[in-house]
Amino acid sequence: MQQATFAKKDKQDFSLPIDRVGGSSLLLGLLPTLPFIVVFWAGWGWRIAVNNFNPLLSNVGFFWLAMVGGIVVHEFLHGFTWAIAGPKSWQTVEFGIQWKTLTPYAHSTQPMPAWAYRLGVAMPALLLGFAPMLAGLAIANGWLFLFGIIFTIAAGGDFLVLWLLRQVDGHQLVADHPQNVGCLVYID
Repeated sequence: MQQATFAKKDKQDFSLPIDRVGGSSLLLGLLPTLPFIVVFWAGWGWRIAVNNFNPLLSNVGFFWLAMVGGIVVHEFLHGFTWAIAGPKSWQTVEFGIQWKTLTPYAHSTQPMPAWAYRLGVAMPALLLGFAPMLAGLAIANGWLFLFGIIFTIAAGGDFLVLWLLRQVDGHQLVADHPQNVGCLVYID
C-alpha cells in the first residue's frame, strides 16, 4: 500500500548510470586521501610505511582476504545503516552484484528521509576509509593507513552520490535508484 502511494508521486532523478561514474568516483575518492598521504609522509616518512608493508606483501592471501572482506563490510554498512535509520527493517534491504560491471551493491527498496539515506551512503567511507586511515596515521601503521586509503578511494561513488544530493533537504523523501548510482527524490 505504501509503495503504491509513493509510486504515484512525482520524482526527480538524482542518479547516474553505473558505467558513467568510474572516472568521477575515482577522483572523488582519491582527492580526500591526498592530504593524509602528505601528512603521513611528512610525519613518519616512507621507511615506516614500507617496513609495515613488508609483512603484508609477503602474505598476498591476507591482503586479498582483507580487500574482499572490506568490500562485503562496505555494502553491509550501507544496508545496516539504511535498515536502522531509514525504513527500520532488514526486509527493505537487498544485496547483490551487478554482473555487467562486477559491482557489489546494497539497495534499499523503501523510501526514507534524505538524511538517513546520506548517513547510509557515508558510513562505509567513515568506518572503513577515514577511521583506519586516521588510526594508521596516528600510530604509524602503514598497513592500516593503506587499508583506509583503499577504502576511501573505494567510497568515491558514495561521495558522488552525496555530491548529487547536496541541495536536497534532509527531510525530503528519497528512494534508492533501482539500477543507477544515486536515488530518486519525491516531490511534494
